[in-house]
Amino acid sequence: MSTEFHLTATAAADGPYVLDIDPKRAGWGYSSLRVLDLPPGGHHSFATGDSEWIVLPLSGGCTVVTDSGEAGKADDAGATDGASVADGASMTSETFELAGRESVFSGVTDFAYVPRDAQVRIASGAGGRFALTGARCERRLTARYGAASDVPVELRGTGNCSRQVNNFGAAGTFECDRLIAVEVLTPGGNWSSYPPHKHDECRPGEESELEEIYYFEVESAHGTEGVGYQRVTPSRNGRGTDVLAEVRSGDAVLIPDGWHGPSIAAPGHTLYYLNVMAGPGETREWLICDHPDHGWIRSTWPSQPVDPRLPLYEAPAGDAR
Repeated sequence: MSTEFHLTATAAADGPYVLDIDPKRAGWGYSSLRVLDLPPGGHHSFATGDSEWIVLPLSGGCTVVTDSGEAGKADDAGATDGASVADGASMTSETFELAGRESVFSGVTDFAYVPRDAQVRIASGAGGRFALTGARCERRLTARYGAASDVPVELRGTGNCSRQVNNFGAAGTFECDRLIAVEVLTPGGNWSSYPPHKHDECRPGEESELEEIYYFEVESAHGTEGVGYQRVTPSRNGRGTDVLAEVRSGDAVLIPDGWHGPSIAAPGHTLYYLNVMAGPGETREWLICDHPDHGWIRSTWPSQPVDPRLPLYEAPAGDAR
């Protein structure tokens, strides 16, 4: 089994990012993920380039300012990709205040969508950790705020396959050009991303072709850091991706193809993962195919209750700002 698809915490760090995965590094065409740590009073700027992005607080809150015009250079606190803004260029500025959250285990968060060909500045008075989920795209949409109260919280599976999904950037929930992103929380001892499934070929109405990144955080318990496990097995359509990874907070697993699942939470430790997906399909949709040897497990779910520990939390009733 290959380890090239399992990126341990800090192994994929680059510049200001504690995790930086782009299409070139991943060896694919669309999906990106950056994780940014900011100290109290810290700030960071970047040019979105040819990708759309969602700024998602993992812990803490921040202010997001986006200037849509010609892609520009970042300031001295951030990256320096992109061309400088021409003198007199027309710019449209938007500012979003993100309340954020204490941690991924404490609640749903608000977020900000920023389009391609824009400049973005993120600043945090109290500091925090922020995920930048991205996808190369063609259309340039408008910058927007996503309220925590508008995030659909879904419970999937039953019994020890129960998990919670926060569909903040799911297809059909929040408009993007290509980007699909959701959060999954799995109580300790449960399996999620199960039955194993794939989305590595385009079969209209049945399966989407989507690259995927899993970013993990594991809740500590009794002063002990937790672990989880992620499995990926080869499919006939893929390039033989085969992964069995013990994952810890800050780790990521790349899934260019193949059957993926289960994602296993160790007893006593809630497992969180952020899924980032994008692909070449004309329609932005998440269509999956269950593994033929394991799809039968779905037929057992109606006879079992959902894990009573779920939901771990719900979206707030009011605007999070």
